[in-house]
Amino acid sequence: MTQAAPLPVRVDVPGLAGFTVGLTAARRADELEALLARRGAAVLHGPAIRIVPLPDDLELYEATRWLATERVDFVVATTGIGFRGWVEAAEGWGLGADLLRRLGAATVLARGPKARGAVRAAGLVESWSPESESSAEILDHLLRSGVDGRRVAVQLHGEPLPEFVDRLRAAGAEVVEVPVYRWAEPVDPAPLDRLVDAALARQVDALAFTSAPAAASVLDLAHRSGRGPALLDALRQDVLAACVGTICARPFREAGVPVAVPERARLGSLVRAIAESLPQRAQRIRVANREVELRGYAAIVDGELRPLAPTPMAVLRALAVQPGRVVSRRELIAALPNGGETHAVETAIARLRTALGVQRLVQTVVKRGYRLAVDQGRVRA
Repeated sequence: MTQAAPLPVRVDVPGLAGFTVGLTAARRADELEALLARRGAAVLHGPAIRIVPLPDDLELYEATRWLATERVDFVVATTGIGFRGWVEAAEGWGLGADLLRRLGAATVLARGPKARGAVRAAGLVESWSPESESSAEILDHLLRSGVDGRRVAVQLHGEPLPEFVDRLRAAGAEVVEVPVYRWAEPVDPAPLDRLVDAALARQVDALAFTSAPAAASVLDLAHRSGRGPALLDALRQDVLAACVGTICARPFREAGVPVAVPERARLGSLVRAIAESLPQRAQRIRVANREVELRGYAAIVDGELRPLAPTPMAVLRALAVQPGRVVSRRELIAALPNGGETHAVETAIARLRTALGVQRLVQTVVKRGYRLAVDQGRVRA
């Protein structure tokens, strides 16, 4: 008895397969890249900022030296890595014991669980921590507690908190800002420059940001090089801006750019937000009785990922602008990344058919051009 051949097993395509995500992070970039790659994304990295090493930070040293010798009433720990780094830097300067003694006599407020963990690891105990993990709720708590004539040490998390600090000072507090891991421009701006060019060319589908300084740095680089309007146009239309939190998103929102922001300011949540947003932006059509989804550098044909080189992908996107419409060779030449002539279009069509794995998906219309073999009643956005 002859057994029938087994049916092919369909393997689910990872959520971000076929998409390219640009990273701008200065720290934890490897962790973020691994999370994205696990979901199938290709990653480009162009650090938008660099972190000033704590032992070299004169501002942090002066704030630490002063706090190690003066009374402190309230301490605000905003991030775990920042608070740990501050304590380690103080120990390296020989100020660790004095600083912890002063902080231990103060009321310590921790913004979230990671900050709480760092506070406890330093041998301190937090007095209160907001469930929302928001600086705004900490500010409200301080103002309700009464800060007039009190000294408040605020551990910053990579950027100033002017509204937070100004409201405390307006309420009569003496505020000492502790600038843990300050940002500066990258030593080598070339990778970031290439990342901006990739966004302009729509060679990345999303740009991921983990800090407001990185977002501001990208916009500043683009504007200084005359590419600002073009980058904003790309971010408003084709390239997803994804930010880890609302503070990080502020530079884009002020520029009128829509932003994907997770409910919780965590790297894992940021990756999930990207994984939810990008597939929703993909175009889906039915071609020759096949389900086809257009992603950044690939098409998914009946659940199978089909990577495409830039030229055949450009042709496919041109054909999919109005699925089923005949697109002339002249129009397709204009769509090619590097231009060309009729022969270049014919070569691109041949490569596209081969890459898709189904020749009849793209039809030749004699003397007119090419079209997708679309059932006009089954087009979906």
